[in-house]
Amino acid sequence: MFSYFTLFISSFLAATILPFYSEVFLFAMVNQGLPGWSLVLTASLGNTLGSVVNWYLGRYLLKFQHKKWFYFKQSQIDKSQKWFNRYGKWSLLFAWLPVGGDVLTLIAGMLRINLATFILLVGVGKTVRYISVLYFAHLAQYILA
Repeated sequence: MFSYFTLFISSFLAATILPFYSEVFLFAMVNQGLPGWSLVLTASLGNTLGSVVNWYLGRYLLKFQHKKWFYFKQSQIDKSQKWFNRYGKWSLLFAWLPVGGDVLTLIAGMLRINLATFILLVGVGKTVRYISVLYFAHLAQYILA
């Protein structure tokens, strides 16, 4: 049970701006013989919920853009929003990408993308990624056996 909790937390944190690599945990746990589909479900749930935190941050972040400590410049926000509008909500299927995926979920919140649509698209993309990790973990076991 502790292993699943560890996987959930690492997956959750990996979806935030913190540098975590939940795929490594998933790969190792599959190699320990734990059931792959329950691991995929746990990792997908944690990672998707972490992205929901980013969505909420993005949704309420712009309220503080007039503050001196606000990190983003208006030109950066405009550029990001223009890029997101160009590729649309379907780009959320790529929120799993290590570079830009977290920013994508933050921008979706800023643009007030419907939360249910957000969860569906982000969840599908992240689940497919973890299924791929499961596949490669099994393939590695087969090759090394």
